[in-house]
Amino acid sequence: MRNKPAHLSRRRFLKSTAAGFSAVATSDMAWAQLATQPPAKPVAPDEFSVAAPVSIEVNARPIAAFEPGDRARVRFGALEYRSGLVLTSRFPGFGGLSGIRLDKKGERFISFSDKGTWFTGSIVYQDRAMSGLADVEAAPMLGPDGRPITTRGWFDSESIALDGSLVYIGLERVNQVLRFDFSKGFTRARGEVVPLPPAAGKLPFNKGLEALAFVPKGMPLAGTLIAISERGLDANGNLIGFLIGGPSPGQFSVRRTDKFDISDAVLLASGELLVLERKFSWLSGIGIRIRRIALTSLAPGAVVDGPSIFEADLGEEVDNMEGIDAHLTPEGDTVLTMVSDDNFSLLQRTLLLQFTLVA
Repeated sequence: MRNKPAHLSRRRFLKSTAAGFSAVATSDMAWAQLATQPPAKPVAPDEFSVAAPVSIEVNARPIAAFEPGDRARVRFGALEYRSGLVLTSRFPGFGGLSGIRLDKKGERFISFSDKGTWFTGSIVYQDRAMSGLADVEAAPMLGPDGRPITTRGWFDSESIALDGSLVYIGLERVNQVLRFDFSKGFTRARGEVVPLPPAAGKLPFNKGLEALAFVPKGMPLAGTLIAISERGLDANGNLIGFLIGGPSPGQFSVRRTDKFDISDAVLLASGELLVLERKFSWLSGIGIRIRRIALTSLAPGAVVDGPSIFEADLGEEVDNMEGIDAHLTPEGDTVLTMVSDDNFSLLQRTLLLQFTLVA
């Protein structure tokens, strides 16, 4: 029997297995570097009760084409494929990546797993294509007491937002948000619990806060933390979101269509919120979508919606895509970076993908 293409075999494999289910605007990107940049000197070892971050090796295999069946195709909706990597590591805690934030150059990154582990390092480029990761470190995410958050039973760290040196992490399983000041120890900073609206605590188990974005100065809703649930539904079946802090705090909804759930969001300098969505079914497998929503449409009581600008499925090189971020190149291109959560499963992959937003 003739061997079938690898991507078709992977498609069948993933369809038979259930998949587990903003970046910073330009004016905020200089501030974002404060969080993504490691400290100039090591933190004294006695400041915290856990060991220092450990260096790990992450291997990267290039993805030559986003659609294996049509290697010449680079345009997918409003996005143009730039490059991609399949990431692997012998470090036992590597995987389950739920989000990513980059510096203004698209090089230094902060990422994290849904099991409460920080990953920091740099993306290495060859010309405009990603070629690997360097200087990668892993460290446990610490709670207010300086102990790993997992000792409290706080799992499913699923979303991230940056505000200067402050890093916000959403904990889906317990419907809480932690705020870390990376100027106080980088990944060894202790998380402080952020007060949330009472309705956030009533979100469904394991379908809670899945997307965070912080609105920087100079934009509508400046100072607001936008938080959107994965599949917390209002009375009309739409996805629940919150405006936390800022000039107009309150609850809003994102119109839910075609059974897609929220997995992340990124705020662009243009004042647009790109919402990354996904769905899974036993018949069609994994589906990925990005919608464009105007930041000015967000308000207490509003139901917001926007057009789809990108869709993909297992005919393309996707997996359980959970994180999205954006940065600008010196040429002025808006580059979107997406990362997948492999659920620590041998049947799934950790993917790092980059596209240019062209429309």
